[in-house]
Amino acid sequence: MASVTLRAMSAALTKYTKVFAIGAQNTFVYRWNFVLRSVFGIVPLIGTIFLWRAMYGGTGGTTLSGYTYSSLILYFAMTVLVENLVTPTEDEWQIAGEIRDGKISFLLLKPMNYIAYRFTLYASYRLLYTVVLLPGVAVIFFFLRDHITLPAHGITWLWFALSTALAAVIQFFIAYSIAMLAFWILEISTIVFIVFSVEYFLSGHAFPLDMLPPWISNIVKWSPFPYELYFPVKVFMERVSGATLAQGLAIQACWAVLMWLLGVTLWRRGIRRYQAVGG
Repeated sequence: MASVTLRAMSAALTKYTKVFAIGAQNTFVYRWNFVLRSVFGIVPLIGTIFLWRAMYGGTGGTTLSGYTYSSLILYFAMTVLVENLVTPTEDEWQIAGEIRDGKISFLLLKPMNYIAYRFTLYASYRLLYTVVLLPGVAVIFFFLRDHITLPAHGITWLWFALSTALAAVIQFFIAYSIAMLAFWILEISTIVFIVFSVEYFLSGHAFPLDMLPPWISNIVKWSPFPYELYFPVKVFMERVSGATLAQGLAIQACWAVLMWLLGVTLWRRGIRRYQAVGG
């Protein structure tokens, strides 16, 4: 029994390793678009720095909602890094396209779990995107070195890595779940843009969520959006610790599981509908 299980695991590993390689190859087919997307991914940070510099009236000792100018620059620099580590790129459009155009029929004939297949492609793109982007991020961090403060405790890197991994799972399965709606509706673009707009503000992309009124912040923290970006950055900046850190990681893990369950449920129900219509 043990040998059979090991052979099955080995076969699965080989299969999804090939999927990962195919995803990497497909990425390089459009290498110039890929490189340009990677380079211009850091441009918004430059505009953000000038905007907040003007709001702070320079680089003095002004503090806004507990953030000095330097700590806010660190916050936005880390949001750029985390965003590019975990944010899906057109995954929902690709999945919805496969469903709408009937291309998913070919994949259903393969001995492959579709969720694992799509997550492997997502991981391959994010890895390559990160590798291409990191030199640019390193240059930006070098120029902002006066504002960059690394974690004082080694364990923080572990919590940051865990939080970032959970953020990736949440973001992927939100995109995946939206794409599953293509089983029921022809065009998902409106839903995608609505969710993106909500994510942009409630994930902490536009500003740290500490700046929200406390009563709003206490409500928002129970939604999945802060754990896509804001919370991992706060972990890196060591602005959460002890029980608050444990609670945040627990909530983040719960949302990762719930988003996965939602994706699985929508897939199972959708594929039954797809089989009924397409059969």
